[in-house]
Formats: sequence, C-alpha cells, structure tokens
Amino acid sequence: MVREAALRSGKTALYEDLKRLILTMELDPDEVLDESSLTAQYGLSRTPVREVFQRLAGEGYLEIVEKRGVRVIPMNHASLRNFFLVAPMIYAATGRLAVQNYKPAQLKALKETQKRFRKAVQTHDAAVLVLENNRFHEIMGEMAANPYLQPSLGRLLIDHCRIGHTFYRPQNGDMEHRLQLAADHHDAFIAAIEAHDEQAVVDLVFQHWELSRENMEIFIAPQGLKADHLV
Repeated sequence: MVREAALRSGKTALYEDLKRLILTMELDPDEVLDESSLTAQYGLSRTPVREVFQRLAGEGYLEIVEKRGVRVIPMNHASLRNFFLVAPMIYAATGRLAVQNYKPAQLKALKETQKRFRKAVQTHDAAVLVLENNRFHEIMGEMAANPYLQPSLGRLLIDHCRIGHTFYRPQNGDMEHRLQLAADHHDAFIAAIEAHDEQAVVDLVFQHWELSRENMEIFIAPQGLKADHLV
C-alpha cells in the first residue's frame, strides 16, 4: 500500500510539474525530455514515466516520436496560423455554453481562481499569472461541458500560455495597464456568467482576445512581422 501510494504521488508530481514547466516556458517548445533523469528525479521506473508521457501527449503537451523520443509539443508557422484563426471562435463558443451549463461549484472555483490571479497581478508573479489565467479559462471550458469543444480548448490554451507569456511580464506602463484590464475582464466574465448574459460573455471574449493579441505578436514576430500576416 505504501509503495502504491508513493507511485501515485510520484506520477502525479511528474504530471503536474511537466504541465507547469511547459506552460511557463521553462521547457521550450520542441525540447526533448530526458526519460532517465526523470525516472531518477521522481523515484519512478520507466513504465509509470511513460504512462505520464502518454497522458500528456494525449492532452497536447508532448509529442512522442518513434526513435526520436519525447519532446515538448512544438510551435511552428502552421500551428501559429491555426491558433490565430480559431482562438476567438473557440473562446466565444466556450463562453456561450458556459453560461448555459455552469454549475454553482464551478462558478465558485472560477471566483477563487480569480482571487489568486488578482493577487499575482499585485505581486507581479508571472508564473502564477500564467497558471491561474490558464486555470480560469479551463474552468470556463468545464462549465461549457461539451465533449467536442473541451479538448480543442485545452490544446488552444497550451499555446496561448506559451505565445502570450510576455503579457504576464509587463515591460512598460502600457503593458501593465493591459494586465490590469485583463483582470477586470475576468471579473466581468464572472458577473456575466452569473447573470446568464451570453452576449456579454461573447463581447468580453473578443475584448479579452484583442487585449492580449498585440503582446502575443511581440513574442511571435519581434522583427515587426504582424500576426495578421500569418492568417
């Protein structure tokens, strides 16, 4: 029993740590993972480590390539183009369904996540901002409760975190202001969902998207190429 508990604990820790490292860009896109070092670090054998890899690959965090090992899911021109094409549509559909289907416990979880996000804004904790923002939108996906939409949202959020990581590290007053507006949008999302106001949620989706888009373009095209050119 003790051994089984330790195994579950090690697998959970590895799973959560790899997700965090990918979302916060501490593991770069396309970076190859060292299976041997991870087995030693987490006190696991190869089989449970590979089970974690398989789970994360199924969720869109990793890519398993035969004879080339396991790597962080890459970002390339095609994936970025697809991201910018579909992100607003998926977010809008998620918002509408969240209003229709949310449960009180989920709304409570959304409010608690927003409290942590607000605190991180005040303390300028970029890593926490990335993770809590991701969790905020994950909960909206859970509220939507659509088995077709939710996997697409999950995959989208991975790249949104990675492309938009500069948003949570403001370099000037304008970027700081945008981050404060993003926190305000989260509060407005909560109020609109609680009021069952679908149109308000959809309007907020597009406002929220445009708010972060310029910062994402900085990450994608530091030489001045606009993301519009990708689509």
